[in-house]
Amino acid sequence: MIRLPAVAGRFYPDDPGRLSADVDSFLAGGEKKKIRALACLVPHAGYIYSAAVAGEVYRRLEIPMRLILLGPRHYPRGASLAILSDGVWQTPLGMAPIDHLLAGKIVRAFPLLREDALAHSAEHSLEVQIPFLQRLAPSFGFVPIVIGHAKWETLEALGLALAGVIAAEREPVLLVASSDMNHYENDAVTRVKDRKAIERILALDPRGLFDTVRDENISMCGFAAAVAALIAARELGAREAELIRYATSGEVNGDLREVVGYAGMVIR
Repeated sequence: MIRLPAVAGRFYPDDPGRLSADVDSFLAGGEKKKIRALACLVPHAGYIYSAAVAGEVYRRLEIPMRLILLGPRHYPRGASLAILSDGVWQTPLGMAPIDHLLAGKIVRAFPLLREDALAHSAEHSLEVQIPFLQRLAPSFGFVPIVIGHAKWETLEALGLALAGVIAAEREPVLLVASSDMNHYENDAVTRVKDRKAIERILALDPRGLFDTVRDENISMCGFAAAVAALIAARELGAREAELIRYATSGEVNGDLREVVGYAGMVIR
C-alpha cells in the first residue's frame, strides 16, 4: 500500500527542491551535542508556523533508524486507535517505509489498535514529520499510530505496551509525539495554558498532563499521543524532559487575538 500525501502543497511545499531547501533551513543552526532521547514532542501545523519549532527539536536529536509516530486523529473518520502495519508513505522527497516487523509487535502487545487506512488518509499530524526524518535519516522505518478520544486507562495501557515492545528491541526506537498546544485564544491566555501543560511534561507526569488538559480546558490536540509517549518513556527509565523551543502563531502572522501554541520538547 502507498499512502499518498494529503497536505503537500498546503502544509508544506509539494516541489521536492523547495521542500528540501525549506526543511534544511529549519534544521540549520549552531552545532550542539546530539541528544539521545526516548521520546520527543513536536508540532504539526503548516511549516510557516510550526516547522521552526519542530526543526529545532529534530536537529538536536540523534535520529535512530526506527521510530514510532503518535499523533491525533483530527477528523472523525476511521478507528479511534488506528495503526498502519505495512506499506510506504509518499512525500515529495520519496517513499518512507513502515517498519512492519515493529508494527506487528505493537499490535500483538496492544490489540485495541485497529488496522485502518481511512483514519490515516487525510491526517496531517504524522505526515508533516516525514520530510524532516527523510532529510536526517533517509533509510529510517516507522510505525504510524493516530489516536482519537481515549480514556486514561486506554492511554496507560498503550504507553506500557509501547514501552514493553521498545525495551525488547536490540536497536533504539524513538517515540515521536505530534501535537500542537492551545488553539484559538489570545496569545496571553494561550501562553498561560500551555505553560501548565508543559510543566506536567517537564515533571514527567502523564496523569497530571491528562488531568491538566481536561481541567484547564487546554485545546492541545495531540495530548493523548503525548500522554502515551510520556508513559512509555517513564517506563523505559526517563529521568528528565527539556523544553527546546516554544512559540505561537502570533509570532509569525502578528495576530495575537487568536493563536495556536507550539512546543518542542525532548524526554530522555
